[in-house]
This record gives sequence, structure tokens and C-alpha cells, in this order.
Amino acid sequence: MYAFLCHCYVVCSCTTPVDASSGAHSTTFNFKNNCPDPVWPASLANSDKGALSQTGFQLDSGASFSLDAPPAWGGRLWARQRCSTDSSGRFSCLSGDCGTGQVACNGAGGAPPTTLVEFTLQGDGGKDFYDVSCVDGFNVPVSVVPSGGSNCDSTSCRTNINARCPAELQMVAPDGSVVGEQKAYNTLAV
Repeated sequence: MYAFLCHCYVVCSCTTPVDASSGAHSTTFNFKNNCPDPVWPASLANSDKGALSQTGFQLDSGASFSLDAPPAWGGRLWARQRCSTDSSGRFSCLSGDCGTGQVACNGAGGAPPTTLVEFTLQGDGGKDFYDVSCVDGFNVPVSVVPSGGSNCDSTSCRTNINARCPAELQMVAPDGSVVGEQKAYNTLAV
């Protein structure tokens, strides 16, 4: 089980056996929003894996939600923020938007900047692998806290980088607030 926290923080909760005779495992992602505002967690499965049962949902401040992953799932999770629905019913987010016009991402990835949590469940040697990545920029601090397994360590990006982001890397909302830090090689002239 993985907890996925938003600090602000989105927390994710190691793999627990379902059937010891078959060696099958089940993983549950527990999301907790410690941010002062709602976030909309989203998921994208690797191309050779099936989608999670929900590919996007709203998580209010202080709220938690659990989502089961199929055995050997691999993919990414991220938090979208500053989301709304316009008068035509189109849903969009200022950071992490997947461009579907809906809360569900349905196989679409999040637009940078977004802090990613990447998973490979039951990978090499049957082990789970996970990391927090800023390869697509940064929008919210995130941590992964494994539970129910052995030899599993937490990983995180707990610092709100937006507060120290150089102006040339800032993604700014219409109200002037910083909603994310873009990847340096996307925004700086070389």
C-alpha cells in the first residue's frame, strides 16, 4: 500500500500479498490532500499496462481516497491544481491538466509543470519501484510513504519550490500567483 500526500502535500501509501499460494499481490494507493485547497489527482498507465479504475478525481483539502492498482501495474500519478469547469462544461486545470475536458484523464498525461510520482509494481525480482520526479517541472510538494511491506523507504519532494522559483521558470496564473515551475530546458534560451 502506498500513501500519496500533498504537503501543501499529496501523500501516496508496499505491496501486500493477496494470495500467498499464487504469489499474487495487490497494491492500494491511498491519497491524502494536506494542501489548503483542493487537488485533482490523476493517473496514466504505462503503454503496456491497463488504466486504474479512476484516472482522475477531486480531493478536497484534508480528504483521503483509496484506489486499488492491478498486479504489476506501472505508470505515473500527479496532482492537478486550480481546476474548474467553464460554462460549456469543459473541465481544465492551471497545472497538470490532461486536456480531456473532463475530470478523468482517460489515457492522457498531464501538461507540465507537474510533480510526478512514478511506479513500477512487481518489477525486476518482483520488487516495487517508485520515485518522485520533477522531470515535467513542479507544481505541488509530494511524498510517497510505503506501508505493509519490508525494506521500503519514503521518498518526497517536500519543499514548495514555487516560493523560490526564478521568474523565467514560473508558470503564472491569471491572478499573478505562481502555480508551477517549468522545466529549465523548456523555457530558457540556450
